[in-house]
Amino acid sequence: MLILPGCENKTNNSSKKVRIDSTPTLFFHGGGSSYRAEEHIVDAAKKVGVTKSVLRAEVSKTGKVTLVGMWPKDAKNPICEVNYEDNRQLDFNKHAAYATNVIQALQKKYKFKKINMVGHSLGNISIIYYMLRNGNNKKMPQIQKQVDIAGHFGGLTFDGIPNSIKQPSGMKLNSKGKPNKMNSTYQQMTGVRELYMKKHVQVLNIIGDIGNRSDGRVENISSLSLQYLIGDGNSTYKVEKINGKNAQHSKLHENAQVDQALINFLWNK
Repeated sequence: MLILPGCENKTNNSSKKVRIDSTPTLFFHGGGSSYRAEEHIVDAAKKVGVTKSVLRAEVSKTGKVTLVGMWPKDAKNPICEVNYEDNRQLDFNKHAAYATNVIQALQKKYKFKKINMVGHSLGNISIIYYMLRNGNNKKMPQIQKQVDIAGHFGGLTFDGIPNSIKQPSGMKLNSKGKPNKMNSTYQQMTGVRELYMKKHVQVLNIIGDIGNRSDGRVENISSLSLQYLIGDGNSTYKVEKINGKNAQHSKLHENAQVDQALINFLWNK
């Protein structure tokens, strides 16, 4: 378990809290990537006037958080671009610690009780594991809306990855998105099902299909297994499928259709 070791703010060292009335949105990048992969979507949001307030949270391998930039007190729909130094971490419980540390660092400076979360690929793990750790913690901000892009919830098919995150051979989903075979990580993730069943989280699952029921790296069946984790309770679940060559895994976070779907879902009422 990682413990928040304190945070730094490169722009403002004041310990005074600023009340943020709008719900902050946190972006989490994929494996082997960085916050720069988040900038296309964030820039799209800025261009249409959704927000002008963006800061970055740098997370070290030990979980130390440094905030770069600041949100003004009148920030509209403030955004935090999260950047993990350890961007290939496959211990998913550490993603829970990293995400929790980021939000606690933000809470030290800003007053807010609700958050939105957006993940691409491995970044989706931060969302699920944040919920696992904090879904019943009233002291931590609760997720209102989440956007999952190219998530590998049911597993990956790469060679050389641990069996705990490998997609089981012959995996199929029933009508509720429940896999007939589950790796140990997915079994752990099913712990969020009870939480989503009683929460009111709005979930948008964006998947890419380049023509083979895959985005080229993650099979659609793995992404669609998110449905079972959300359950049939108070939370709502919607799928947006992107087709064609620009639906390839690493192109989804630079896709105009994804930009528009995300902006409409998070901020257009």
